Amino acid sequence: MSTWYTNDIVDSTPVISSRVRLARNLMKYPFLSAIDTDQSKKLVEEAVNALGSHFTAVPLAEKNDIEMHRLLERHIVSPEFLKIQKPKGLLLQNDERICVMVNEEDHIRIQTIFEGDDIDSAWETANKLDDFLEESVKYAFDKDYGFLTACPTNTGTGLRASFMIHLPMTERTGNIRSLLPLVSKLGMTLRGIYGESSEPMGHVYQVSNQVTIGKSEEEIISSLKRITGQIIGNENKLRGKAMSNLKIDLEDQFFRAYGLLTHAKKMSGKEAMDLLSTVRLGYLSQMLTVPKPSKTLYEIMMNIQPGNLQAHAERELDEFERDVFRAQYLREMFTNEIR
Repeated sequence: MSTWYTNDIVDSTPVISSRVRLARNLMKYPFLSAIDTDQSKKLVEEAVNALGSHFTAVPLAEKNDIEMHRLLERHIVSPEFLKIQKPKGLLLQNDERICVMVNEEDHIRIQTIFEGDDIDSAWETANKLDDFLEESVKYAFDKDYGFLTACPTNTGTGLRASFMIHLPMTERTGNIRSLLPLVSKLGMTLRGIYGESSEPMGHVYQVSNQVTIGKSEEEIISSLKRITGQIIGNENKLRGKAMSNLKIDLEDQFFRAYGLLTHAKKMSGKEAMDLLSTVRLGYLSQMLTVPKPSKTLYEIMMNIQPGNLQAHAERELDEFERDVFRAQYLREMFTNEIR
């Protein structure tokens, strides 16, 4: 079964993926800051019993640090989930479009990810799963405030909807600095590739709603669509201007980046992400007229991160070894010579 990041749609527009996350807590348990070990275990068991027939329970106790970071790099878990020391659970469907984190910041985090700008499917799927789960458990809910959450900013709908977007021209031209406060004024936030407290890599950002209370889920998603459309419109405008005024310079950058990706013997993660971003822009602009790699560019971006890279190598690598193996992997991807 194919995963969302293997679909060619993720490379066809500036919008890489759509995500919906619902934060829920169960009435019968204390919030994570107060829950004890036994209660945490019971909560995980209850979630597995409720959803186990539709999901695979990931054996987290058997996962080492590399394998856990690989889950983060594939956007299955959050950075916060990795830090939790209490018993926790992860339920995952094989195509990685739907997962449920148990005992992250909240008791339950339902997450759906779809390729491209299909936020409607992401919301519909998450909403159906939420309704199904509510048949088995009783959520912490207040008639005035909505769903009660560990962080007050999530109270209300408990909904965080987001697009992962590629903004190379917005960042290259410095427009990203003025975009950040503007997006915030409109009730949205622009974050790094792994969400809150993460840094952008390869000019990839997440734009998501800040407000979860006082608006319906449909209103939140509608606002996200509108604002993201404006951001993408500006990105396309900047790209078009550069193609008209700096065509040779851009072509030179695209082909130089392609040359390094196909021939370099050693490459850091940051350099690789920047080069992959440049090549992705080249394909989107239809100015890079060379064969595409054997996988989607975003899948390659994930696979060159430390966890995925070491999993591919089947051994732990120090920084120098990672840089060498990363360059080898990129050569294989771009020359379609898998060994």
